[in-house]
Amino acid sequence: MSSTTPPAAPPLKKGRKSEVMTDSVPTTNEELKSKLMDSQMELQQERNKICKLRERLQEQRQARELEQHKHAVALTDLRAKLHEEKIRENTAARETLVRQHDFELARAIKIREAEAQRLQGLVNALRDGAADKLKNALLAEAREEARRAFDGERIKLQQEIQEQKTARKQADEALANALQADKAKAGDLRTAYQQHQDEVHRIKRDCERDIRRLMDELKSKDRVMGALERELGVQAGYTQKLQLQKDVLDEQLGHVREAERYNHGSPKRELMPGLGDNSDLLINQFVSSSSSPLPPAPQEVEERDMRRFQLKIAELHSVIRKLEDRNALLADERNELLKRMREAESQMKPLFEKNKRLSKKNDDLLQTLQRMEEKLKNLSRVNAEMKEKAAASRPPPQQQCIQSQLKRPSSLTDLSHAHEEQEVEFLKLQVSEQSGIIDELTQERDRLAMCKKNRRKPLKLSKKHVVETYFGFDEESADSETSSLTSYNTDLTDRTPATPEEDLDESFSREESELRFRQLTREYQALQRAYALLQEQTGGTLDAEREARTREQLHIDLSSCQTKILDLEKALAERGQDSKWVEEKQYLLRTNQELHEKISALQQAELRLQAEVQDARDQNELLEFRVLELEEREHRSPALNLHMSAFPENSSSALQRYCHQQGVKDVIIPELMKRLDILGDNGNLRNEEQVAVIQAGTVISLCEKWLKQIDSTETALTQKMIDLENDKELFSKQKGYLEEELDYRKQALDQAYMFFIL
Repeated sequence: MSSTTPPAAPPLKKGRKSEVMTDSVPTTNEELKSKLMDSQMELQQERNKICKLRERLQEQRQARELEQHKHAVALTDLRAKLHEEKIRENTAARETLVRQHDFELARAIKIREAEAQRLQGLVNALRDGAADKLKNALLAEAREEARRAFDGERIKLQQEIQEQKTARKQADEALANALQADKAKAGDLRTAYQQHQDEVHRIKRDCERDIRRLMDELKSKDRVMGALERELGVQAGYTQKLQLQKDVLDEQLGHVREAERYNHGSPKRELMPGLGDNSDLLINQFVSSSSSPLPPAPQEVEERDMRRFQLKIAELHSVIRKLEDRNALLADERNELLKRMREAESQMKPLFEKNKRLSKKNDDLLQTLQRMEEKLKNLSRVNAEMKEKAAASRPPPQQQCIQSQLKRPSSLTDLSHAHEEQEVEFLKLQVSEQSGIIDELTQERDRLAMCKKNRRKPLKLSKKHVVETYFGFDEESADSETSSLTSYNTDLTDRTPATPEEDLDESFSREESELRFRQLTREYQALQRAYALLQEQTGGTLDAEREARTREQLHIDLSSCQTKILDLEKALAERGQDSKWVEEKQYLLRTNQELHEKISALQQAELRLQAEVQDARDQNELLEFRVLELEEREHRSPALNLHMSAFPENSSSALQRYCHQQGVKDVIIPELMKRLDILGDNGNLRNEEQVAVIQAGTVISLCEKWLKQIDSTETALTQKMIDLENDKELFSKQKGYLEEELDYRKQALDQAYMFFIL
């Protein structure tokens, strides 16, 4: 009995130790739970900070949009004011010219009435007597009056020509000043736009840096939480192992006691010490097993399996992070494509409106051209008739002398009647000419009023649309841009990095993107063709040549008129005053009127050319902005080259392939699943162990399914990235084409402007 009682003391001490350890496990569990709650609270705080950062970014974007809107409104107001000032200057110049013309007509009528009265007095004096003296005095006075009148008309015409030249120089200077002011304003707007863009990029970089820092902190906290959970699981497993060892020790001690009780009082007492030795050996083995929970070989296998599973889980986490990043990039590309589609739709509207305006303008120009051609034909016919009449009414000098000798008035009454008939014919011609001029002026006034109405309508409509787009000022495009920005922001705020499948479900498919891209390219090519046709119809770069031709024609007409004036002066100096000076004066008035009409037509053509040059410059600026945007988009879009090999579907399981890739070749997943099924069906295990084995089998099957799904998403993402690379190449080609077109238009505009200045 004395040999059996001492070995019973160590198991009681071991039971106390196990009870102490089991008491310390809940405390550690509570501490870990409190740490987990603290980490979850910190995670919630970080998420709230991220939401606040997103709200701040949204507010900054709204402020930038408001500033752009204000700048666009100010620019439209300045352009409207410049246009109104130009219209006021033109109307004032036209009114001054009309008043001057009326004043000159009234003065000429008064002079002619005074001359008629004076001639009537002279005729009455000739009737009374002194015919020869009065006749000579009358002829001398008529010559002097005609010379003075002709000199006055010539000086007046020269002054008018000089005034027109000075007015034209002033208009050129005003145009140059306006162009310089527009250039300076455009430069200021560009610098302001660049500053805003730099500030926005800086804010974006800061926000992205803060978001990355917060995400890194969240990931580190997630890793700490995972490590704590793993430690908790290890400690729970260790407590379970200790509990199992305690149960086994209790059972074996019970068996030993029963054996001692059964063998008590038998004749073979010399065998009892051996049994006690065996019990001591068993107790020592159990104690050693309590110090080392598992044998060395299974413990190494389990540690190796744990390391493998940890490596697998880390690799899966890295793959998930990569897929989340790629999913975010694909969502950004999708938003960019949607934004491009909205921009193209907003660009088509002002182009269609501009096409309509240009077609209307083309029709008006064709009508004016037809009217000018008809007027030119009429003027050429009248000019030919006048030349024929002048040639027929101007005989040679000898015949003229003979006819003058033959057709001398027989008396003073015949001379007075002849003068009266000439005056009456002259007044009739003047009345008919003034009535024709009045009709032409009324028609011109009506036409100008219609043109002003047609011009004011699009100006009023354009004042409503106050946001600058790529091809003009439009309010609907601003709405589309704001809607695209809000949709982009909502997409960014609604998207979470932990749901790549939802983002893939929300993204549009490859076929839809290809169809939209092709449709946009077709519409862009159609717009380019329509613009080329409009440029050909309205003249385009040939307007400068046309203006040069018209200027040369006007210079030729001016030189011919000057030669005619010199010829008339010589003829008057040779022949003196006769009855044909009235017709010559009438012809000079007609030529003066024609010159005034040509000058007004030239001014209108100059204004039209200035407007076209301004439109071309605006288009060049828009193309420059478009090229800059394409360059920024090319710099922003990262060149991702994904070369990830997809797993074959008909071979072994995805988890098995992943294990082979990681170098773990001694684990066979199907056999492991079979073993887990066998262990789950084994009745010797306890319920908790069976549940753990079944859960491990389900986890492995779910991991295999998840890996298959990751493989499928990876193949889809690689295909989408290839498609996006192709789209990027197409956009780069389009950018090159736009740069070439911009250079060509710049050269054409520079040539036209230099030719216009010359």
